Amino acid sequence: MARSTLRGKNEINAGSMADIAFLLLIFFLVTTTFPNDRGILFTLPPKADPNRPPPDVTKNDRNIFKILVNSADLLLVENEPLEDVSLIKDMVKEFVLNNGRNPTLSDNPKEAVVSFKTDRGSSYEIFINILDQLDGAYNEMYGERVGMTGAQFRELRNTPNKTPEQRNQYNTARGKDGPDGKVTFPKNISIAEPSKVGG
Repeated sequence: MARSTLRGKNEINAGSMADIAFLLLIFFLVTTTFPNDRGILFTLPPKADPNRPPPDVTKNDRNIFKILVNSADLLLVENEPLEDVSLIKDMVKEFVLNNGRNPTLSDNPKEAVVSFKTDRGSSYEIFINILDQLDGAYNEMYGERVGMTGAQFRELRNTPNKTPEQRNQYNTARGKDGPDGKVTFPKNISIAEPSKVGG
């Protein structure tokens, strides 16, 4: 009598493999955190009307503090080469707070404008470093007006729901405490369109 040996085939039950893969996918989608970088926040001016001529610049040249960066990331500040970016903060503070004492610097903070122009080949790093210096200079100037450090004023500025006391401090620092509500100490930073010389 012949013996028939029936052996079962060795198979892996793959029926639930798709379910496991789907659950793993869901797990990673739910547990993964996505960076929430807000980037650089700027209020951009409206697009110029091509039918209208550009407005005339009526600022006195002494009221404009010029910062130029070329495609090799070399700085020219007030027509003089500058190697150390960290010196810009104190230079801007001296320029803005001059109040007409030095005839080569600004008339007053309301008239002072910091003009910053780069080249298409300038690096983002130098651009951000200079913006940090400019922002830090104004934070320190505003903070000093209300007895704060620059870091404390930056924190106050970034506070979403300010108390009435904080709002009063913020407005006083910027010179917005007059009866007309106009800012007498504006943050005048002009970022010009990059030139197309470099990359």
